[in-house]
Amino acid sequence: MFSKPSLQDYRLYLVTDSRFNKGYPVLEQVELALQGGVRIIQIREKELNTSDYIALASEALKLTRACKGFLIINDSIEVLIATGADGLHLGQEDMAVADARERAGKDIIVGVSVKTPEETIKAGKDGADYVAVNGVFPTDTKGGLGYLPGLEGIGRIRQSTRLPVIGIGGINLQNCRRVIEAGADGIAVVTAITMAENIPLACRMLHTACKDCSTD
Repeated sequence: MFSKPSLQDYRLYLVTDSRFNKGYPVLEQVELALQGGVRIIQIREKELNTSDYIALASEALKLTRACKGFLIINDSIEVLIATGADGLHLGQEDMAVADARERAGKDIIVGVSVKTPEETIKAGKDGADYVAVNGVFPTDTKGGLGYLPGLEGIGRIRQSTRLPVIGIGGINLQNCRRVIEAGADGIAVVTAITMAENIPLACRMLHTACKDCSTD
C-alpha cells in the first residue's frame, strides 16, 4: 500500500463511466488522465458483471501504481478485495465504513457520498477518509439524485468536518472554481475528462483552475 492521498491529491479526481467517452475505452481514459496529473481514479462501472469489473480494475490498478496514483473502487467490496485496489467509495445505502475496513483491511481509503452536514459528521465518526458532496450541479451521468446540496451545501458541509471535501456532479472547467471557492478541497468529474478530445490537456486545465483559486 502507498501512503494515503495528500490534500493536493484530492484536488482533481476522475470517476470513470464507460457510457460517456469520445472513443477512448476506460483504460485509455485512466492512462491519459494520469498523464494529465490526476492522482485519484475511481472505477465506477455498475453495468459490468463482477468478473469483468475485476478484470478492468486489475488493469487500471497497474496503471495507477505505475504513476504512484490511487485506485478507488465504487461500491464493490468483492472487487476491492480481489484486486487489492487502494480504496472503496460508499453511498449512504452501501455497507458501513467499519465493515469495509474489517473485510478489506484497516489501511484502505474509504470515501462516503454525503448530502448534509449530519451525514458528513457521521462519516467522520465512522472513520471515512474523505466525503464527496453529491451533487453540486445537475448531471446526466447519474440519475435519481433527488436533492442537490449545491454550492451552499458544500459550504455547510465544509464547516462540519475537517475531512477532505470533494464536490461531484455536473462540474466542468467553467464552474469548477465556484466549487473550490464554496469550500471544497477538490472536484470529482466524469465527462469533463472522459468526453474531452485531449484528456491530458483537459486534466491540466481543470487542475490549474482549481489550484489558482485554492487557499492551501
